[in-house]
Amino acid sequence: MKVANILRKLSWWYHAAKTLLFYRVFLKKCDGNFVIINPIIFTQQHCIIGKNVFIRNNARIEGVDHYEHTRFYPLIQIGENVSIEQNVHLTCADKIIIGSNTAIASNVTITDINHCYTDINLPPEKQPLQVNAVTIGTNCKIYNNAVILPGTILGTHNIVGANSVVSGVFPDYCVIAGAPAKIVKRHNPSTKNWEKVNQSGEFIN
Repeated sequence: MKVANILRKLSWWYHAAKTLLFYRVFLKKCDGNFVIINPIIFTQQHCIIGKNVFIRNNARIEGVDHYEHTRFYPLIQIGENVSIEQNVHLTCADKIIIGSNTAIASNVTITDINHCYTDINLPPEKQPLQVNAVTIGTNCKIYNNAVILPGTILGTHNIVGANSVVSGVFPDYCVIAGAPAKIVKRHNPSTKNWEKVNQSGEFIN
């Protein structure tokens, strides 16, 4: 056990040093230390990252600044104390904001990009991008394999269930699940309990 703990600590310090030397220096802005382990793609020049952020292996965190002869100005902003597990797929051509103290589980996709398919003479990958900013509030938890689609706004302390496909605007203190995702229950400030709601998010008496 002692050897394993030592190896884990050495691995952590190695990746912290690598982050400092190779990733932090090119960031748009950074408010403190963070660690990113062996990303697939990391366009740090488009990123603002808060302190104590941890991003595990095989992340694709990509700001798309050119596509099919169109110029974009992407901004990826990650707040303090955010943890992102392995294989996150995050693509941004406009703006993606992840609030502080949010935890994102493995294999989650977050994107503000849609590929058009209006012109049937062109494959979707060759058509212009549609972009719509995404905001994830503070203190959220997004479980494995969830997909957060363009234009989504998650309020404070939203919980997103595994395998959910999320699109739309959701108020604070919601549990969201399904494909398409809907509000399963909300915290009622009057009763201090998590209660069932209707499709509009209104409490069911």
